Amino acid sequence: MSTETANSSAGRLKESIAVGLLKASSKLPLEISRILGAWVGVLCVILKTRMIKVTRENLSLCFPDMEAADRERLARQSVIETGKLMAETGAVWLRPYEWVKGRILRVHNGELLQQSLDQGRGVVLLAPHLGNWEVLGLYLSDVADITSLYQPPEMAALEPIIRQSREKVGAKLVPTNRRGVAALLKVIKNGGFTGILPDQVPEASGGDFAPFYGVPALTMTLVDNLRSRSDCLVIAAYAQRIKGGFEIHFLEADPGVYSSDQSEALVALNRTVENCVNGVPEQYQWEYKRFRRQPEGMPRRYKN
Repeated sequence: MSTETANSSAGRLKESIAVGLLKASSKLPLEISRILGAWVGVLCVILKTRMIKVTRENLSLCFPDMEAADRERLARQSVIETGKLMAETGAVWLRPYEWVKGRILRVHNGELLQQSLDQGRGVVLLAPHLGNWEVLGLYLSDVADITSLYQPPEMAALEPIIRQSREKVGAKLVPTNRRGVAALLKVIKNGGFTGILPDQVPEASGGDFAPFYGVPALTMTLVDNLRSRSDCLVIAAYAQRIKGGFEIHFLEADPGVYSSDQSEALVALNRTVENCVNGVPEQYQWEYKRFRRQPEGMPRRYKN
């Protein structure tokens, strides 16, 4: 068997296992899946996986003045919460939306979304990788017509599962290319609604550096480009994991996102994400290498 064939077979096996675990976890009661996910997180800490190492590095960068013991406690809590996220996502993706809706127990400041939509100027909602953003996406699809960018996952076997989940309440998905961005702009100019994950590291051509918790982070310019080419409003939201389900939080964006100076707008974009994260920092995706790209001359931020 050639190396290429062996790698292909291993890849298919890995995908089959991932899909099997998703389907199995989707049948568990929510609290049981979260308990199992928490143990996965504990194992990641004990085994000193990449996840806990990157989390510690990010927290050291973002909270240098925090007591070391408190920072370590937050790192462990974060990895455990990520384990819970992984374990509960099967149910969120594969169960009917009625199951998810029944576990959205509270909505905070929900009138902000409706008031923004009612103005007819178009709305860009910032949804950081905080809590369970898949739950947030389904909720938003239920309360308003939404168009979002969609990039297929690296695991091809997951693509139909994720797409079916995100579309099951009526969301429209467009590709992450010029055609998709043009579609978003058209929606916004017509008074429509889109949700964007604002804390992903973009391609160099689609971003510029702005501080995130005081650390230079390559930050997407997409939100500012949409806003500057329309009269849209910008708000933020996240779905916090709580006992028995989730609660949705809506927040005002930092006013600086409306600045005509793009550098100021990007600072405000990241400050908006920080305001969300500060509400429940242990549920943020700290294991993501947010600072892997740095301005020329700056040191590498990750050892692993």
